[in-house]
This record gives sequence, structure tokens and C-alpha cells, in this order.
Amino acid sequence: MTERGSRGGGGGDLCLTKPIFFLLIIFFSFTYAQFGWQTRDNFDEIRRRYDAATPDNCAILPTDRLYLSKDSEEDDTVTHKPDIKEININPVFPNRTALLHLHNVAMSRAFFWSYILQSRFIRPAINDTYDPGMMYYFLSTVADVSSNLRINSSAIYFSTNASFSPSYRGFFNKTFPLFAPRTYRADDFNDPIHLERISTLNTFLVKDLGAVPPHSLSRNYTTDFYRINEWYKLWLPDNVGERHDTKTTYQVEIRYANNTNETYTFHGPPGADETPGPVKWTRPYYDCGRSDKWIIGAVVPIADIYPRHTGFRHIEYPTYTAAAVLEMDFERIDINQCPLGEGNLGPNKFSGTARCREETTECEPLDGYGFRRGGYQCRCRPGFRLPFVDRRPFLGEIIERSSEISYRNFFKCDKIDWIQTRPVEWDVSPAYIRVKYMEKYNNYKNFSFPTNIPDPEGVAIRREKNLDRNTDALLRFINSVNPKTCHNLTKQDLILNGDIAFGAQSQFENEALMAPYLQIVDPSEVFPGKRVPDKPLSEDQMIGETLALVLGDTKIWSAASYWDRNKFPNRTLFAPFAYKKDLNTRKFKVEDLARVNDTKDVYLNKEFYKFLKNRWATNLDELEKYYLKMHMRNNETGEFLRKFEQYPTFYRAANKNHGFWTTPYYDCKGLVPKWLITYAVPFFGWDSLRVNLEFKGVVAVSMDLLQLDINQCDDDYYVPNFFKGTHKCHRRTSYCVPILGRGFDTGGYKCECYQGYEYPFDDPITYFDGQLVEAEFLNLVWDNKTRYDMLKCRLAGASSVVSSYLLIAGAVLASVLQLLR
Repeated sequence: MTERGSRGGGGGDLCLTKPIFFLLIIFFSFTYAQFGWQTRDNFDEIRRRYDAATPDNCAILPTDRLYLSKDSEEDDTVTHKPDIKEININPVFPNRTALLHLHNVAMSRAFFWSYILQSRFIRPAINDTYDPGMMYYFLSTVADVSSNLRINSSAIYFSTNASFSPSYRGFFNKTFPLFAPRTYRADDFNDPIHLERISTLNTFLVKDLGAVPPHSLSRNYTTDFYRINEWYKLWLPDNVGERHDTKTTYQVEIRYANNTNETYTFHGPPGADETPGPVKWTRPYYDCGRSDKWIIGAVVPIADIYPRHTGFRHIEYPTYTAAAVLEMDFERIDINQCPLGEGNLGPNKFSGTARCREETTECEPLDGYGFRRGGYQCRCRPGFRLPFVDRRPFLGEIIERSSEISYRNFFKCDKIDWIQTRPVEWDVSPAYIRVKYMEKYNNYKNFSFPTNIPDPEGVAIRREKNLDRNTDALLRFINSVNPKTCHNLTKQDLILNGDIAFGAQSQFENEALMAPYLQIVDPSEVFPGKRVPDKPLSEDQMIGETLALVLGDTKIWSAASYWDRNKFPNRTLFAPFAYKKDLNTRKFKVEDLARVNDTKDVYLNKEFYKFLKNRWATNLDELEKYYLKMHMRNNETGEFLRKFEQYPTFYRAANKNHGFWTTPYYDCKGLVPKWLITYAVPFFGWDSLRVNLEFKGVVAVSMDLLQLDINQCDDDYYVPNFFKGTHKCHRRTSYCVPILGRGFDTGGYKCECYQGYEYPFDDPITYFDGQLVEAEFLNLVWDNKTRYDMLKCRLAGASSVVSSYLLIAGAVLASVLQLLR
């Protein structure tokens, strides 16, 4: 009895288990069916290599497994790398702005170190005191990483016996065997410093990678045993020989505060017009034993005169002695899964891995997805339109997650069988059509056709500026102001409304991040052994820092470091101002604005300077706090590392949100007569007693307003954009989508058809280009021949023109009934 009961209980358990078992089978079947239709492709191959390297096994992996690309000459895993030859010609994709900033910072640092290492020849009598100390190198790399969350590490790798330093007593004219200060961002989630147990991304590990035992080949970054030193091999060692004509020269005209002038020529990285250019890119590699991440780096060489301090200039020659390396995480870089074609020429390892239905749709990449699938959308091909149930192009992220049944039945566009052809000839619009649009855009009623009549008093120019919400009139006013006409206008006329520069904070974000903070070390600090502290900041260092901003970023036309009164050593006022006159040039100018004697024109009275000084004069609680874990070399030869005396240490600095954006203005009396917009950020340092932080000054960069892309599309009511809603799309049938790269001009958009409407013409595109729409609208305003009224979508009809049998049968039946009556 008990045994049967026991078996019965077991049978009951089995009966309960069977439904669960079948449910699990059904669940896993459907789960597999969702992705089982997707075949393996190149993305899966790269993902497998990406996941194969870990901190535990990277030391024993073969060297080729530490790189995602097998070919060192032609990397196919990161496409559309910024090229300095294309930056001012073609627009940079939104998904490459982080790489562009990496590119610009690497150039800036290489130009700075090239300048400052050779600037001792400006004052040869005291050349031994003007070399930067070790702490300046370390804090410089820290500034590169802390200024941008997307930069993972910054380093300066010197070649063997090429680094001179004044940081040790009796070390004059001697070199470090190796010297490589490097800073990379640490994950401080479990750091004891932060009791909140959150990752702040504000903790940096700083190490001198040149402090290695003399016979350790695996830790020497100049040998093949280091395995991941491709950044070193791209430029170093420089075996050009003792030739003096192999390094590009740059000219700087300097005007000091005492009105003395000097023209200084120094050697630097290759120019933009040379092949190769100044920047080389590494393949994505696994940073084994260091940050243990997949990263990619921009590498720029640093030039110096070598050998130094010989007293015989004829045997000293320019050579590349080091390389500046800036790196970022590979997983943050967007991939392009679209097929190869115009705009995606390749090589591209991920090309063709998109899931668009190629018979009716075409692929378009999106930004912000990083290293994962789905960073694209599938748009309808010309001659097709979206189904009535879809409002926007099909997102790749949705397609990648769909099941096979959904993929086969959906995500395709309907064919348009009846397509119009654009008329070859057109005529002036009828009066009633012109009146209709003039009532809609009434601010164009008094907008006259442009003429070349001279306007010495600037009356017509002022009129154009004051035409309310007339985009074309405002742009005509802006373009009419130049160094000759600006003197006829008042100061108020040369200042635009702030909302005219809408989008500058995002489009000029990289330029704003170039404005660094300046950290001052204590020259009276005492260290054990032979090491001596860094000397106070010199004029040449500040001139070099300011000049490097203009040299490193082509969009920056001027940069300045405005020091507060009596804050720079041995100077009452000090403000090096670097600028350029032409876009692509190797000649730059630097002027100390402290030489201005007129009180009202002194830089202390600038609007952004007074605002930032008043804001940060007393309350510094909102400054960002950064922690440094520094490891210095033990002695001159650098046989091993030791912790810095203050470990960990910290500093406070302003972030990007603490800066100040000026309203657009024309600098008529200034050194750069252009429409400019300036970003200024404060920097801080210890007071004389090294007890409290205090405001030290402002770093400012200025960009050309006419390089800004304006946005004429509709937006929320609270968005401060002067050009908002000024597009000329047919609002009932189409909507506006911005197009980047067209500058400060109208037409930077396209008119896409709304749901239920279709593009009617036989064209290789499926939208109305904004430049064509704006041009045809002006023809309508000036009563010229125009086709503006034709540039609108039509109501979407049937997918094909066919006869309906039911309709024919109904018509026949109605005819028969009519005859019977």
C-alpha cells in the first residue's frame, strides 16, 4: 500500500514535470527561432576576437590575437577615420566627432612639445632652465584625459636616450634611458576613496612606463617583445640621419608686452599637405596589463633638435624624438554595417552585415550605437514608399531582434507605379499662388532683390538685420559685414542675438574641450634624493600652450590665456593671444595683450572674463574633483616605479559646463576680423600659502560663426533657436530633417514625406533638397520663374494601377438595371 502510494506520488511529480518540460521546449524553440535565421558574418568574427582577450589570458595570447585587424597597413575595423586633408572640405559624420577630437588633441600636444622643447633657443643663455620638468609632463597627460570623457588615455613615448630633464641635480645634458609618462582612466567603482561605490570616471592612474629594469625586454616599449607598441613603431625611431631638411617648419611671430617683436621658426609634425599627414592611427588592440581594454590610438610625432647643448649648431639636426599618443575605447566607436558604396568606400570589415531588405530599402548608418549591431536604418529606395502603418524608416535595432517570420513579412516598402517626371520648363507663378505664400511668409514682403549699390553709411545693412525673422535678410547682413564695412556700424550692430548661434555648444564641443585648465606645481616642494621640483611656469610654456590650441584644431581661429592680476609669476598682467590669418597656413601670430595701455581696452574688462571672475571669486564648491594615483621613477635611470609622495593626490578644476559661451560678435577692431563665437573656461591654482584654491584666469577659444550649421527645422517652443521653423517645406505633406555640413546658410535640411504621402518624381532621391526649396522660394518672392508650388508630396495611392473585378461587375450590373428600367 505504501509502495503504491509512493509510486503514485512519483507519478504525480512526473505529471507535473511533463508540462513544464514541454513548455521549456516550446520556449527555447521560439527563442532560437527569433535569431536562428541570421547567418554568421564578419561582425560575429570580430566579436569572437573581441571577447577572446581577457586580463587573465592576454599575456599568453599570440600577438596577432591582440589586434582586431590582421593587416597593419590597412585597418578595416574602424572606418571613416578623420583625415586632416578632408576636415575643412567634407563634413565629419556625427559618429566620428569623438575620433576627430582625439585627432585634434594629439596634434595639439605634439605641436606644444615640439615648440617648448625647441623654445630654449629663444633664450640660449639660460636654456637649461626652460626644459619642462617631469611633473609638467605628467599633469599635461592628465589634462588631456580629464578634459573629455571619451578619451581613455594620453601618453608621450620618448625614443631611447632622447629625453632631457631638469628634474634631477647634476643631470644637465644627460638623458633618460626611457621616458614615457602615461595617464589612463581607472574604474573607481570599488575604490576606497569613494564610499558611495559609484564610478565617477574621475580617477586617473599615472605611470612612467619608461621606468623599467635595463634588461627587461618585455617591459621595454621600444622592443618587439612589448607586442602592443604599434604606436611607437609608426614614427619611431627616426632614422633619417643627420639631415636638416626633413622636418616641417612652422613660423610664429611673437609680440611681447614691452612691444618687442620676434619671429621664431620651429620644427614640428608633418603638415596637412604632406603624405603621410601628421596623424597616424593604430589598429584596435588589447591594452594588455595596462587598462585591459580594446582601444585605438592617434599618434603624432614630436620634433626636437638633437643632440642638445653641444655649442655647435652645425652638428645639431631636427629629428623625431617622441610621439604623442591619445587613445579611446574601441567599443565607443560606431561601426558601419551598410554595404560599400558612395560615402562608404571601405575597407570596412562590417560592410554588408545590415539586414535591410535590399529589393525595396537601402541602408543608412546612425550614430550613438557603438560596437554593436543595429546602428542603421532602412530607408525606402527611390520609387518606393513606406507602408501606411509605418511613420519612419525601419530601425536596424528592431530588425536585428525580429523573428524570421516578422523579417520575411515586414520591413519592406511598397512600390510606386505611377511616377511623375519633372517638367523641363516652368513659368512665373500665378498671382493668387504668390499671394498665398506671401501671406504665409509675410516677413518676405519687403525683401528686395540683391543689388551692388554701395552703402557707405551702412543704412541698408542695418535694415537687413532688423527684418524680423527673415532668414535670408539676416544672412545677407552677416555676409555684408567685412573689415571695410564694419567701421560704418555701431558696436550694437556688430552683436547678434544669442539664439542665432543655436547649436554651437554641440557642434563646437570639441573646440570647447580643447581649452585646458592649468595646474601649478609647488616650486618649493622638497623631495628625497637628487630629485628637484619643477620651476614656476614660464612665458614660453604659456605661449606654447596657447599656440598649440590654434595649431591643433583648424576650426579654432584664436586662443588666449588671460591671467588675473599678479597671478602669473613676476608679471602684473599676462595674456598670450595666438591667432591665424588664413585657414591653411604654417604662419601664426602670438601677441601679449598685456601691452594694451588703455584701461577700457584691457582684457580684464572683457564680458566673459568679468562674468567668470565674479562667478568663481569665492565659491568653488561646484568644481570637479579629480584623483591622481601617480607612480614616478625611483631615480634618474628609472629602474622601477615608486608611488608619488602624495598618494593618492587630487586637484579641482572646471568642467565643460562651467564655461561661458559669448553671443556672436564681429571683432572689427580686433586681431581676427570675423564673425566669432567664443568659449571661455576658468582655471584655478593654490594661493601663495598653498591653503586655498583661488581664481587664476581664463582660457578662451574663438571659432568662426560661419562654420556653424544652422537648423531651420521645427522644434519645441522653449528651444532658443532663431532659425527654428524657418524651413520652406510644404508643412501639410512633409516634415523637415536637418542635414549637417552646409554651414551658416539656408537649405541645410531635406523635406521628407509624411505618413500617407509619397515622393512623386522620378529621381534618385526620395526627398526635396532644402537648398532647391529655398532657391525656388526666393524665385517666387522676386516674381521670377519658379516651381516652388510643385515641391510637395502627393497623397499615397494604390501600389499599382490595376482594374478591380468587383468594380467592373458593379458597373455592369448598374448598366443592366438601367436598361431594364
